[in-house]
This record gives sequence, C-alpha cells and structure tokens, in this order.
Amino acid sequence: MTKRDTEARKIGQHHGVRDIARTNPDENRLMTRAHDDSTAEPYDFRAQRLLVGDDLAEGAAIRLDRDRAHYVSDVIRLAVGGHLHLFNGRDGEWRAVREAGGRREVLLRCEAQLRRQSPRPDLDYVFAPLKHARLDYMVQKAVEMGAGRLVPVMTRRTQATRVNTERMRANAIEATEQCGILNLPDVLEPVALPRWLADLPPTSTLVFCDEAAPQADALAPLRQVIASPLAVLIGPEGGFAEEERRLLAARPGAIVLSLGPRILRADTAAVAALALVQAARQAKG
Repeated sequence: MTKRDTEARKIGQHHGVRDIARTNPDENRLMTRAHDDSTAEPYDFRAQRLLVGDDLAEGAAIRLDRDRAHYVSDVIRLAVGGHLHLFNGRDGEWRAVREAGGRREVLLRCEAQLRRQSPRPDLDYVFAPLKHARLDYMVQKAVEMGAGRLVPVMTRRTQATRVNTERMRANAIEATEQCGILNLPDVLEPVALPRWLADLPPTSTLVFCDEAAPQADALAPLRQVIASPLAVLIGPEGGFAEEERRLLAARPGAIVLSLGPRILRADTAAVAALALVQAARQAKG
C-alpha cells in the first residue's frame, strides 16, 4: 500500500469517508432517488459528495475545516475550478466549485441547488448490536436501505457489551456520502429493550423479525401500515428470549415477520427486513 493510500484510509476511518482514492470513480454511482427532489440542474453521478455543517445557499462560501480540507486537497486532489456536491441534511444538495484560497485553505462556493431537501425517513432501524466489522456493515446497509434513525438495544442474548456510537456515526456518514442520501440518520445511544419499547410512540408500528414466527407473505401486513412510522427490530443471534417475545407481541398493532425458512445472520437479516419495507412502500406508492 502506498503512502497516499494509507493517508486516504486514515481519513476515511476517522471521518467515515470511503477510501475513494483506491476505488473506481464510477463505482457505487448507480444511485436511485425519488424524482420529486430534483431541480432543473443536471446531476453528475460521478461527482464526489461531502457532508458539511454549514448552511448552503446560492453564492454561499464554505471554508472547510482542516481535516476536510486535507481530504479534498490531498486525498481526492480537487483542483481550483473543480466541482463537488455538498449537503448538510437541511438545505438539499448543491454543486460547489473550489476557489483559490490560502496555502492550506480549501474554499468552496455554492453555485446551484441540484436537489431539494427531502423529509427524514420515518423508519427506525432497531437492532441488537454486533461486534466490530459486522456492525459497520450493518449500519452502512441500514442507512443505504432508508433508515432515518439507528437504535441499538440490549437484549438478553446480545453478544456485544459495548457500542461505539461515534464509529456508527462515521459509518452512517460514509453511507450517506456514497449513496446519494440527503439526511444523515440519527444514531442513538444503546438502551435496554424493555425501556425502548416503553418509550416507543403509540403512532409507530413495531415490526419485529423472529425466526420462530410462522412463514407467511411478509409484504401483506407491511402494506397495511406502510404509511405510518415504522420501527423495524432485528434481534440478536440466538434469537429473542421467550419473555422478550411475549413483551414484543403484546405491543398493540405489532407485526411479527418471518424472513423465510433459513436462519439468517443478524446483519443479513437487516438487509432482508429493510428490503421488504422498501418493497412494500414502492408497491403502495
């Protein structure tokens, strides 16, 4: 691995930015998005996207902090006059051009809005935490599949005893930047399953996936509640304890889903469950 590659990887690990210095620039650009957020401006699917905290508007000047400036200048090597896309979760997505600045300064100026801001998805992904790399994967895929909030819950059989929520946020940022997502999902601190269930608003429909549930058409019940806020719960490897199943089933309106005849790993189950939710929403709408 070259020194440049190592630098790119370090930046990516710290800020949740994929090591794009080592990937094909056209890779991961098959972005699907709703047409109602588009503006008349053409959209460049090859452009790099960067999450910032600044307000974005036509003509707004954005001075990047040291780490992001290093990323733009030294990792992706964006030259003065080059373009990238900025978003902040509030003001939509904007095309920005790099302007001349100080020696170590990266100055960007917003030129045109490319997409209007969309509402945050009313989909909570609730899960028993996994360890390290598998948790990274699960967080990234949950964000890609439309989760608006990530909620780690501790169950009787949860294997991970500690949850690094900062690492989760970094992975969420990576997924939003790479996959054309406008809203950075909220990442909550871990909570015990009974406490989370007690605090779940009555307007939210609980969908929990259980390997002990009878196999049936999983889309049918989802289509009936797809317009309401959803909380999709994936349990630990080894499944829910019996008292947890009873607690969850007692929730009014709760939907118990089977994900098929095979026993899935928790990170695989996340993708399967959220894919069902998206399929139900597309069929409904």
